[in-house]
Order: sequence, then structure tokens, then C-alpha cells
Amino acid sequence: MYIRYEVADRIATITLNRPEAANAQNAELLDELDAAWVRAADDPEVAVIVLRAEGKHFSAGHDLRARGSSDSTAKLTLERLYEFESRRYLEYSLRWRNIPKPSIAAVQGRCISGGLLLCWPCDLIIAAEDAQFSDPVVLMGIGGVEYHGHTWELGPRKAKEILFTGRPVTAHEAEQVGMVNKVVARDQLDAEARSWAEQIAKMPAFGLRQAKRAVNQTLDIQGFYAAIQSVFDIHQTGHGNALSVSGWPVLARLDDMKANIT
Repeated sequence: MYIRYEVADRIATITLNRPEAANAQNAELLDELDAAWVRAADDPEVAVIVLRAEGKHFSAGHDLRARGSSDSTAKLTLERLYEFESRRYLEYSLRWRNIPKPSIAAVQGRCISGGLLLCWPCDLIIAAEDAQFSDPVVLMGIGGVEYHGHTWELGPRKAKEILFTGRPVTAHEAEQVGMVNKVVARDQLDAEARSWAEQIAKMPAFGLRQAKRAVNQTLDIQGFYAAIQSVFDIHQTGHGNALSVSGWPVLARLDDMKANIT
């Protein structure tokens, strides 16, 4: 099991539980994670959802080695990639974003590329002081990770900066631009997320639902949903180009960048 699920005091806590791989995401982890989100959404006893991760890092992103092994017995095509990613990256992230209950992500350590697909759909993000957010996939010949929330979360120029350079955004920097709600000491992260969840859980459920819908609908009217869908297709052109050049969906691996994750 890659995901732990617990409910107490009207709070569902979903824990990424693959610390030995820095919570890198294979298909099984994502499927279990989606099932946990749906379970929390359907449970009338759950008022707030907290997403956290076991270990030093929140998530090292997509597990490229797992993808390679799963595709080794069949021809790798853009159609197969598109089908896999549209479901597990785009569909799952949008579903988590739109679940009509408040959600809080507690992020520590590295949150790389696909890790953003886990925390960005949450309504609130609390980060440990050691948290770093990055999306260095331009090095792989791709314009950004599949759920392209960069411009909405960071603003256009900061989004371009982190994509063009591949550098991480620190927790305090993320707080300054509004991507993160609060930064706390690492040993206070879980307690702070729990405290926020307990406070929110006391609010009327329907009021919370309507407040969340009002904000999300405003973003959608401004173009969020259409942009996410459109840029997902732009992402796929990076895979198509790489497949035509090397037969692999990326022109370079993230192995070198992930080698220093300890």
C-alpha cells in the first residue's frame, strides 16, 4: 500500500507512504491516492481533507523508471502516453481540485514536477521551511508538467523564470507570491495542518462548499479550466517530439537532478 487513509474528528488524512522513493508516483500510488480522495469526498463524516507525505520529501514527482518498465513489453506511442497521462495526471488532479470539501496540503522537502500535481489541486498549502517547489522538465524537452498551474499559482513572469531556469522556489518565496498560505518549522508542519483542519471543520459544510465553488468558478471564468486542458496538449507535443527523436517520451532523464535527493 502506497497510501494511508485515516479519519478522526471529521478530518480525513491522506498520507503518501513511499518514503524510500521520496514518494515518487507510479501508477499504483496514483490510483490508490485517487481512491482515497473519492472515499473522503463520499464520506458524510468527513468535513476537511489533509494531504501529507511520510519521510523527508513530499514527492520527487513521476517515477520514470516505473513508467519505463511498464511500457517495456509494448510499443511506446504518443497515443498510449496521452491515454495514461490524461487519466492519471490531468483527470485525477482536476477531480481532487473540484471535490466540494476544503483540502489542505502539508509539504516538506522536495516537491518536484509531478509533486505539484498533488499539492496544487488542494485549497490551502502549508509548507515546512525546508520545502522547495520545482518543475525542471524543460531539461527533458517538455514545456512544463501536465497540470499546468504555474501561471495561476506564481504569476506569468515567475512561472517563466522557474520553467526557463529549472530552479526551485523556496517555501518563503512561494508564500510571498501566494502559492503557499503559511510556512512553519518542519517539526510543526503536521500540527499546523491539523490545527487549520480542525478550525475549518467547525464551519458549516454547505457554506464551505459554496465558498470553494465561488472561488474555483471565478478562476474557471477567467480561463483556468480551458487553459489547463489546452496546455496539457502542448505538454504532449514535447512527448511527441522526443519519441520522434529518440523513441523515449523525454529527451533527457531527471535522474541527475533527482540523484541529490537523499
